[in-house]
Amino acid sequence: MTQIGAVDGRAEPSSRAEAVLAGLDDEQRAAASAVTGPVCILAGAGTGKTRTITHRIAYGVHTGTYVAEQVLAVTFTARAAGELRSRLAGLGVGGVQARTFHAAAMRQLRYFAPRVLGGPMPALIENKLRVVASAATRNRLTTDRTSLRDLASEIEWAKTTLATPEDYPARAKAAGRETPFEPAAVAAVYESYESAKQRDGSLDFEDLLLVTAYALEEHQDVARAVRAQYRHFVVDEYQDVNPLQQRLLDAWLGGRAELCVVGDPNQTIYSFTGANPDYLLGFADRYPDAEVVKLERDYRSTPQVVGLANKLIGMAPRRKGLPGLRLLGQRADGAEPRFAEHPDEPAEAAAVAARCRALIDEGLPAAEIAVLFRINAQSEVYENALAAAGVPYVLRGGERFFERPEVREAVLLLRGAAAGGNEPGMLVPAVRDVLASTGWAEHRPPPGGAARDRWQSLAALVDLAVDLVAENPSLDLAGFVTHLAERADQQHAPTVQGVTLASMHAAKGLEWDVVFVVGLVEGVLPIAQSFSRPDAVEEERRLLYVAITRAREQLTLSWSLARNPGGRRSRPRSQFLTGLAPESGPTAPPARRSTKRPKVVLEGEAGELFERLRTWRSQAAQSASVPAYVVFTDATLQAIAESRPATLRELAGLPGIGAKKLELYGDDVLAAVSG
Repeated sequence: MTQIGAVDGRAEPSSRAEAVLAGLDDEQRAAASAVTGPVCILAGAGTGKTRTITHRIAYGVHTGTYVAEQVLAVTFTARAAGELRSRLAGLGVGGVQARTFHAAAMRQLRYFAPRVLGGPMPALIENKLRVVASAATRNRLTTDRTSLRDLASEIEWAKTTLATPEDYPARAKAAGRETPFEPAAVAAVYESYESAKQRDGSLDFEDLLLVTAYALEEHQDVARAVRAQYRHFVVDEYQDVNPLQQRLLDAWLGGRAELCVVGDPNQTIYSFTGANPDYLLGFADRYPDAEVVKLERDYRSTPQVVGLANKLIGMAPRRKGLPGLRLLGQRADGAEPRFAEHPDEPAEAAAVAARCRALIDEGLPAAEIAVLFRINAQSEVYENALAAAGVPYVLRGGERFFERPEVREAVLLLRGAAAGGNEPGMLVPAVRDVLASTGWAEHRPPPGGAARDRWQSLAALVDLAVDLVAENPSLDLAGFVTHLAERADQQHAPTVQGVTLASMHAAKGLEWDVVFVVGLVEGVLPIAQSFSRPDAVEEERRLLYVAITRAREQLTLSWSLARNPGGRRSRPRSQFLTGLAPESGPTAPPARRSTKRPKVVLEGEAGELFERLRTWRSQAAQSASVPAYVVFTDATLQAIAESRPATLRELAGLPGIGAKKLELYGDDVLAAVSG
C-alpha cells in the first residue's frame, strides 16, 4: 500500500486534506473521511487501523472540522499513544491529546484535585502487593507472592467491573472466577485494602479513573471545563474497554456523540481482566445512526497465513452485534503454514530452536522471529533449547527496557558525556566508548543468562544509534539522549537482537516475519480453567487467532504428545486444530463440547497413582479449608503421575509447583508416589 510522507504545512487546507486521504484504500478512505457523529471502525488484524485513525484525525483538522487541541485520542499503552502523536506530527498535525485512559485521567484529576478532593493530588500506589499483603494479614490469610498477585488481580478485576466488596462474591460467582481464596475471604481483603488506602490518603490506578468520572458526574464546573476542552473522542482497541473505562468515557462525552471507536471483536482476549466486548458489539444499538466501516484488507500477512486465521475464526459461533470480519490477504503468496507433532516438550523446543538457528544462519535477523506460548511457565524449556543452539533470545513481558538497571546506568553515563559535548557525526563511536566504560564489549556477547540479557540491552542502544545516524548523520550525543528520554516516556523500547519469547497475550499488537506457536495441547490451549464455560473456550480460540495473525511470512504450529521424555504419549492436541491440521496423532474432541471439564484418563500404574494423589489432595484441601484446586490442579497431578518424580528437585521441575507448594506438600507427594 502506498505510504505518504509529511504533509506540507504551507499548502492550502483543501489540498492538505486531500493529501491526507491520497494513500488510503477505499475502506480506509471511507473511515478517515467520516469525521462527524458516532463512527465505528471494525479493523481486522494487519488492516492499517493506526494509519486510518491518524489520517482521520488529520483530515478532520485540515478540513477545519476539528481543532487539534480539542481532540482526545485514547489508547491502552503509552507506546501506542506515542505512535499516534508521532504519526500525526508527520501529517502536519500537532496539539492532539493522545493518551492512555490513566494518563488522561491523571492529567485532569491533578488539575481539579483542589476542587474535587479539597487538596493536592494524593499519592499514587504503583504496586498493590504491599497494601494487599497487609490487608491479607489483617484477615488472617496465609499468603505467598503468587497468592498475593492473585489477590491483587481479583481486586483490580472487581474495581474495573465496578464491583464493591459487598457484591464481589456474587459477581465473582456469576463470572465464573477462579478465586485464590473463598470469595468471601477475597471480599474481606478487598474491603481492608480500600480502608487502608483511605487511611493513607492514597489512590490506586483504578481510583484515577473512578475519581475522575465522579468529578465529572458530580461537579458541574469540572464537567463544563473538561467538555469544553475535549469535543471529539477516538478510542482505540475498543473491544478491550472495561466498565470503569466506559463510565469515564461516558462522563467525558456528557451525552454527546462525537465519538469514533476502533476495534476487532476477533481479538477480544482480555475478558479475564474485566474487558467487555459488548461495548463494541453493541455500539450500533447504542448509536443507531452510527457509521460502521469494516477494514478487512490485510497488508501484514501472506494469503496463506490469512486463510488459516479465517478458517480458525470461522469455526467460532456467531456473536450477536456488529458484522463479522473476514480478512483479505493483500500480499504475494508465501509458504503454507506448517504443523508439527513431537514426542515430548523438550523435543518440540529443540526442533524450534534448530529451525531458528537455520533461519538466522540464512540471514534472517533474530529479532524477526518469535516463539509464542499460552502461559509463561512454558518459556523455560524454550530458553534452554535456544541457549543450547546458540540462539540469542529476548523474554517479552518482563521488566520494561528503560527500567533495567544496566539501561538506566547507561543513560546516566550518556547524559553526562553529552554535557561535555561531542562532534556531529561521531555519535556511534561516542556511544560505544561510553558503554565500553561499563565493561561492555561489542563483539564478545556472554553465553547466556543474566549477563547475556545485560549485553543485549546495551547492544540495542548501539543499534539504535546506528539507525538514527542513518536517518540523521548530524545527530550528536545530546540529541541521542533527548531521543532516549522521549522513547522512555512512550515506553518505546529499541529492538533487541534476539528471538522473542512471549505469551500470546503479550504478543498482541506486534508482528514478526516468522512465528512459532507452540504447546498446542488440550488443557494448555484452551487452558483447562476455560473448560467449564463455552464463552471462555471461545476466548481461547481468539487468543490463537491473535497468535496466528502475528506472522508476516512463515508460521509453524506445534504440539507434543508427552510432557517429558519417556512419558506416555497421550496428550490430545488442541481442539482448535481440528479441521486445520492434518489428522494424525491423538486429537481433541470435535467442536461440539460438553461444558464440563474433561476427565483425566490415565492407565496402569500412572492411573493408580493419579487416583492416589487425588485422594491425598482431598484430605490436604479439607485440612487447609481450601478448594482442592488450590492445593494442585488435575493437570499438575497428571504431570506427577506421568513423570513419577523421586526427589524434590525433580518435583520442582514440574509445572504448577512453586517453592511454596514444594515446601507445603513436597514430602507428602513423594510419599504418595513411592506408595
